[in-house]
Order: sequence, then structure tokens, then C-alpha cells
Amino acid sequence: MRSRPIGVFDSGLGGVSVLRNMSALLPKEDFIYFGDDKNAPYGTKSEEEILRLAIDDTSFLLQKNVKAIVIACNTATSAAANHLRETLSVPVIGMEPALKPASLNRKEGVIGVMATPATLKQKKFRLLYEKYGDHAMPIPCPGLMEFAEKGILSGEEIDVFLNKLLAPYRKYPLESVVLGCTHYVFLKAAISKALPGVILYDGNDGTARQLKRVLEEKNWLKETGEGSVSMYTSGDESHILPLMWSLFREKIL
Repeated sequence: MRSRPIGVFDSGLGGVSVLRNMSALLPKEDFIYFGDDKNAPYGTKSEEEILRLAIDDTSFLLQKNVKAIVIACNTATSAAANHLRETLSVPVIGMEPALKPASLNRKEGVIGVMATPATLKQKKFRLLYEKYGDHAMPIPCPGLMEFAEKGILSGEEIDVFLNKLLAPYRKYPLESVVLGCTHYVFLKAAISKALPGVILYDGNDGTARQLKRVLEEKNWLKETGEGSVSMYTSGDESHILPLMWSLFREKIL
């Protein structure tokens, strides 16, 4: 079991940001990444549709004989994690917006939670919000993840989009912002430009540590050799795969 790869999937390119954290923390492990770019974005779909797509994504990875599944997508985690854990024999690790650390580190201001409309509507987020959201404010971001999907990480187009999106929230004393979509991690520089002085949180490192804990508990960590990364997409391979590798090597703020 130790020698088997770890399967990772997302609605598109965003999960590559989580893949970076995991491969850095577990350099001996082999990772297989699948981005469902053909069906992106998930964040505006119904919960039933997201579940169906997540099951398809998982089936692809299981054919690669993976020892664990990482749902590198907040939206898909909310819609599908429980079902997958109940039906699969391999561990399933999901994502969660980093509202808890933002709340625990809060001083006086408001915490913004930038996420897809679907993530903000789902029960998993509502429960998290009930526990840690006393001083938090949801910020729905339809259309934002598409910039990362296109490889547009900076420039006038995204600056204009973010300024319009965030304008209604500038009247609040924003102290920090939780990036509740893995795609947004690649847009940190642009978001920081739109919200100067605001602290940004994401759940990528916590997910990587959770994966390591699960594999340690099962004694499934790979102990020898050099790890590898393989990437697949349901979209246009000639366009998407080079973009995935470019994002995998991208310097993030």
C-alpha cells in the first residue's frame, strides 16, 4: 500500500495549489492529479450535480490504484466528502475554508470569507460559520475562479473585476480574508492589491498536514525513493496541462 500513489482532484486548476503543499510536505510520495476542467466551475452548480461529478473524478483516480483521495476543492468537499467516505475503502481528505485559524487569530476587525456561491450555501460551511463566524462575513465570488482557470493571475482585467466585486465590502473594517476556494490561492497577489493590509488565510497547508496524519496512522507513508507528480485533465490537454505545470511552479505570495 505504501508504494501506491495519492489521488487528488479538483473542478479544474485550483487544486494544483494544494498539490504544491502536499508534494512539498511529502516529497517521497507519488501524486496523481485530475482536474475536471471540462465541467468547471463547480461553484455555480447544484449540490446533486457536484456530487455526480465528484464521483466521476474519484472513479478516474481509483483506476490508477491510489491509496488515498484528496478533494482539493472546497465546493466538492462540501457536496461529496461524506458520500465518498461512506462508499470508498480508501481514506478521503477534504478541504475546509480556514475560518477557524482566522477566527482564533482575530484582533478587532471583520473576517471576510471569499468563496463560490455553492460553498457558501452548503451545510458544511453553515456549520463551520455557526462555530467560528461571529465576526465573519461571507463574500460570494461568482466568476473569480475562472481567472485562475485561464491563467490570468494579475493585470488590469482581474484588478477591475476584484475592485467591483469587493467595493461593497470596503465599508467594513476587514482585518483578514479567508480564501475559500483553492483557485483563489493563485490570485493572492491580485487580492492583496485590492485589499491592502488585509491578512489572507487559506486551507492548503492544513489539508496537507491532515493527509500526512492519515497516512502516518495507517503506516502508509512511502519511506524510500523520490516522489513524482502526474497530471490529467478532462479538458483540452494541449492547453490545460501546460497551464497546470506552470501553476505548479508559480511563485505564490
